[in-house]
Amino acid sequence: MNSSQATLVRLIALSLLALALADCRHSDFPQYAPNYREYAYVTNGGSNTVTVLDVVNVRLDRELAVGQNPVAVAVNPMRNEVYVVNSPAGGAQGSVSVINAENNSVAGAIAVHRQPVSIDVDPAGDFAYVANSGSNTISVLDLKARREVAAIGVGEEPVAVRIAPDGKTLVVANRKAGSVSFIDTATRKLRKVFEGCAGAADLAILPDSSKVYVACSAGHQLMTIALTRPESHPTQAAPAQTISAQPDRLEAILDVGQGPSQLALKPDGGEVFVSNSLSNTISEVYATTDEVGGATLIGDDPVRGIVSADNALLYVANLRSQYVTLYSIDESRRAGSIHVGDGPAAMAFSAAGHLLFVVDSRSCDIAVVRTSSRSLFTLLSVGRNPNAIAVKAFKLP
Repeated sequence: MNSSQATLVRLIALSLLALALADCRHSDFPQYAPNYREYAYVTNGGSNTVTVLDVVNVRLDRELAVGQNPVAVAVNPMRNEVYVVNSPAGGAQGSVSVINAENNSVAGAIAVHRQPVSIDVDPAGDFAYVANSGSNTISVLDLKARREVAAIGVGEEPVAVRIAPDGKTLVVANRKAGSVSFIDTATRKLRKVFEGCAGAADLAILPDSSKVYVACSAGHQLMTIALTRPESHPTQAAPAQTISAQPDRLEAILDVGQGPSQLALKPDGGEVFVSNSLSNTISEVYATTDEVGGATLIGDDPVRGIVSADNALLYVANLRSQYVTLYSIDESRRAGSIHVGDGPAAMAFSAAGHLLFVVDSRSCDIAVVRTSSRSLFTLLSVGRNPNAIAVKAFKLP
């Protein structure tokens, strides 16, 4: 083979390799329209900032100054806005910073009450609800007017607030009171209180708004409560169907592992996974029967779980480690682990599900994991003491 032929062979080989790499990237990373935008927002409690990650290009976009000690973040499902809960030390009045996602700037702030720690936005994107743990209230925020329109009294030290998917019920976990408050969103009145959940810490509501699960973190239990159901009468579409009205009612108290701290729900609502931080296990609970399928050793201090969109895999962040553990839901077993940064504490998927973002609280970075290969793609530095993350995807007009 002469030199010209050898050069030609090398060029062909390089071309084939380039095509192979291009095909790999195409399969791992979606192709986006020119007007598509997607960002991940990471709250940095120690630096009073939010780090913005450009998901499309997998790179740091900018860092925004917000209020003191940002601890939670949520996105508006209908408008291109992101909301950051700022919880100053010493019991001072907190606030919610409003970020315009189209230009990633802070567009304003809404005053709330003492030590706000949790936020949820209603499905219509009109109102946000903030749990103020230092004042035992829930702030109702009008997001269009950017102001608080009501403060609802609940139990002592509310730490988690969730709105049901149908938008009709607000559920609040009151940690110090060991109780769960139910609020009717139409009237903004307290509807029911359930006690007996020591250290109530986290909530999960089924997609059909029929049931709530509450993690009782001071023990080893999970409370299940059926949500109120209005009376339904026969129709032409369902002539034989008559369903009696049903108030909120306690269904069961389930034994899980020690220190249940967080709940992860399958997208199809079939199962709930409990992160038991003090026993280093997860518990699998079947939603249709409220049966506990058993506990699985998963890692050192599991504090956060998240389920893939195809309902196949549970990813678990183990705080006292540098690992995220995978759990195969269909096979009910561990399915490996991924080395990330130090102290993984929070997680979020990209909109397409091809990336998992892991907030590493001690190494102060974000581990970007490729879900197709279940491997670390890169680490991106953020601010001090990162603690929460949310992803917003949208198209510009």
